[in-house]
Amino acid sequence: MKLLTAEDWIAHLQLAPHPEGGYFRRSYTAEYRLDLPDRHGSRPVATAIYFLLKSDQHSRLHRLQSDELWHFYSGSALTVHVLDPHGKYEAIRLGSDPTLGQRWQGVVRAGCWFGATVDEPMGFSLVGCTVAPGFDFADFELAERHTLLRQYPQHAALIERLTDEEG
Repeated sequence: MKLLTAEDWIAHLQLAPHPEGGYFRRSYTAEYRLDLPDRHGSRPVATAIYFLLKSDQHSRLHRLQSDELWHFYSGSALTVHVLDPHGKYEAIRLGSDPTLGQRWQGVVRAGCWFGATVDEPMGFSLVGCTVAPGFDFADFELAERHTLLRQYPQHAALIERLTDEEG
């Protein structure tokens, strides 16, 4: 069996660049919709994407108004870096080796800032992300570096690594 490269997966899954970094394609949208009082317009009950990140990329810090469940599929282990609203940091290590603290799934709760990095140099990670209630770009916010640095100065190295200078 041939080991697929990042480029093979990008072509096979028809992935496109994602605004937060990496590549993605929506693979599922629930038929049923929810009317949520705190949002403009309805949302699907759930959505799912394929997401691929190369080691020379990162998923920039962002937050959603819904929970996001990450699923590991292939490649190198991946770390999802999470800052909760109170500034507590959590590293969710996704991968296939539980003896190294890796797990197949991890949850990022609504309202937390999070981004991701590939653990192995020259590697890539292929994961899936399921959002419930479903994802809508109206519920997506990219972090502004200066704002997060004021709120969470104890995490300056992470914030500087996973945000853009102009943000």
